[in-house]
Amino acid sequence: MSNSGTVLVETIGLKKHFPAGKRKLHAVDGVDLRIERGSTLGVVGESGCGKTTLGRTILGLLPATDGKILFEGRDVTHCDKKQFKAMRREMQIIFQDPYSSINPRHSIKKTIAEPLLVNGIIRDRHQREERVRELMETVGLARRLENSYPHELDGGRRQRVGIARALAVNPKFIVCDEPVSALDVSVQAQVLNLLMDLQQQLGLTYLFITHDLSVVRHISTEIAVMYLGQCIERGPAKELFRSPLHPYTRALISAIPIPSAKARETKTEVIHGELTSPIDPQPGCRFAARCPQAGPRCTGRDLPLRDMGGGRHVACVLYGE
Repeated sequence: MSNSGTVLVETIGLKKHFPAGKRKLHAVDGVDLRIERGSTLGVVGESGCGKTTLGRTILGLLPATDGKILFEGRDVTHCDKKQFKAMRREMQIIFQDPYSSINPRHSIKKTIAEPLLVNGIIRDRHQREERVRELMETVGLARRLENSYPHELDGGRRQRVGIARALAVNPKFIVCDEPVSALDVSVQAQVLNLLMDLQQQLGLTYLFITHDLSVVRHISTEIAVMYLGQCIERGPAKELFRSPLHPYTRALISAIPIPSAKARETKTEVIHGELTSPIDPQPGCRFAARCPQAGPRCTGRDLPLRDMGGGRHVACVLYGE
């Protein structure tokens, strides 16, 4: 992977709030991330924590409420239409559901060719068809499927179509929004390995969104843990799994199924209590209501991510003031 070690995507205090009557739902609330070129940042957390909203806001599919999004050092937070179209060639997305994200009336060939046509990359029809065949081969789709329709393919092949479509414009950065959660376990491994191979071959950078910690451990360079719109822990994947710092992260990792008889000896940390409302939340740790180690210091003020050294960051009063 070329140019590794340089920051490709960065968010600074990124916020995305949605109106909820006269109040605001804080879907993403002050997230700071740095994704190095050629690496994979895994974003994990419960459903509703803001993972998908974060990815779509970074891509400009949702307008940011506040904060900054930097791509290759350029502020792309509020692009005009012309700038947005140019940025779209650099940043792509692979959706969770490979069927609903593809036009059922378009053949596979037409689906993959569409970004080439819309962006005016290859105007000659024969050259465009040749490029489509090249992309199909890259993602492991047989040429005989080019005139097939989505309903004729299984989930794994449909997701490969989605990957080929994302690759068509030669992007540098791809948001993978739970790209294997709708697939069978055996197919999940194939698609994950494909994504990792493509990253090596093409020097791609991923933001990989998932709720499956086993999956994110397999593919990620670094992991960010989100809870109710905030990033509460971030660090290298191996270190975070070996010694999670935040009580929420520890509970998540302890819940990963272990296919071993020895797993019975491992204690699972059960999270009790109700989720704090994401609508105009009060200052303080949003996990405090469910945290067995919570105390008075956890409320009344927001807790920033604290640098613990070695690339580790955590937002918790258990690690100093």
